[in-house]
Amino acid sequence: MSTGPTLSILEPVKLRSGAEHVADRLVTAIALGEFVPGQRLPSERELASTLEVSRTTIREAIQRLAALGYVEVRRGRTGGAFVLEATGPGATEMIRRTLLPEWHNMEDLLEFRQLIEPLIARTAAGRLTPEDADAIRTALDGYVAAGDDREASRAADQAVHVAIANATGNPYLASLSGQIRREISLGFGAEPYSREIRARAVKDHTALAAAVIDGKATAAARIAERHFQLTGAVLRDLVSTIEKDAP
Repeated sequence: MSTGPTLSILEPVKLRSGAEHVADRLVTAIALGEFVPGQRLPSERELASTLEVSRTTIREAIQRLAALGYVEVRRGRTGGAFVLEATGPGATEMIRRTLLPEWHNMEDLLEFRQLIEPLIARTAAGRLTPEDADAIRTALDGYVAAGDDREASRAADQAVHVAIANATGNPYLASLSGQIRREISLGFGAEPYSREIRARAVKDHTALAAAVIDGKATAAARIAERHFQLTGAVLRDLVSTIEKDAP
């Protein structure tokens, strides 16, 4: 008896080529703006836990990216792997291996998100408690204050959507929102980033928070639908570029 499709679109990391899979995924994340020049990547421990691979696999992947010119590994207490401006060789093929084989599944997931996130916003607006409103305001203030600090902006962006999802009072909806975010971001839990995207996101977050807090369910759903088109547009643009570059 068929059980239907599962939510996950992430390709399992195979032991024999785990470092290559991780390296490909990281290069794609960099190309999408999930990690930006000058930003320190999550630690080996964090990446290993997030991607469910060994720290040795992560270390080998980072070494591969350093050799290709994508990251610079710095030692010491404030060290780590930092994203460089430089673009290493083979980027197109690495991104193609990550995105194209399962692109139809990604399109389905993007559509699913466009259905779920407006539902979450609408539900939150109808069930909001004073405590939920305070949590949303605090998260929004943190996002605005993050400025151009990519790591702070990433965490604050997630906090805004977690606060709104929690306001639904339904833990399954809140969990589903987080799971979709992880799948679409290739496992890293980060949305695409640029100054232009952030400028629009600040406006969207502000409008979305206001609609939810004011109990305007229809407006909240409409704003959420528009806001979550941002990531899909970036992904589709990258795929279009990669397909044009195909031999």
